[in-house]
Amino acid sequence: MGKVIAAITTSVDGYITGPEDGPEYGLGKGGERLHYWVMGGPWTYDGGHHFAMNGPDKDFYDELEAGMGAGIVGRGMYDAAGAWGGTNPFPGPLFVLTHRLQDQPEGASGFTFVSGLDEALVQATGVAGGKDVSIGGGADVIRQALAAGRVDELVLSTAPVILGSGKRLFDGFDHDVDLEIVKAVSSTFATHVRYAVKR
Repeated sequence: MGKVIAAITTSVDGYITGPEDGPEYGLGKGGERLHYWVMGGPWTYDGGHHFAMNGPDKDFYDELEAGMGAGIVGRGMYDAAGAWGGTNPFPGPLFVLTHRLQDQPEGASGFTFVSGLDEALVQATGVAGGKDVSIGGGADVIRQALAAGRVDELVLSTAPVILGSGKRLFDGFDHDVDLEIVKAVSSTFATHVRYAVKR
């Protein structure tokens, strides 16, 4: 049976976006620096950009992705990413937590809208074929899963930037959780750490 792995990128001061995140500025103003590691270097919202991971960042991501059978994200992340152009870019189906189920896109898109985390985990685990289920954000979805004791691994990619404002990963989270470092990899653009969540 696969693991449930929550993975997200943060700034050094714990923000997963800069201010004004959403469809216009996906990661918020200044937040694009969080994903230099994903794009292979500096990029902007108005310039052309594409996924060009390389070196230690790509090796780390490829290892995670190879084990993934399905994924879960929140509606905010789905909307901020512009629904990834209308097609799921990740391996396996992607379950989107939302209260607006009537917006369900066509099945061929690879997205399934569900109303709650428990339902998403049941469905994702059911189709993952024994592989891992990834919880990719936003922050609220990861907090819910951690608080419910449903996360086996927490993966934090920390970008070398202090944003000062935006959305914090652990804002309002008041649970005591012990973690064990499983693996750490660094590049120019991020330090990636896989933590096992200790029971």
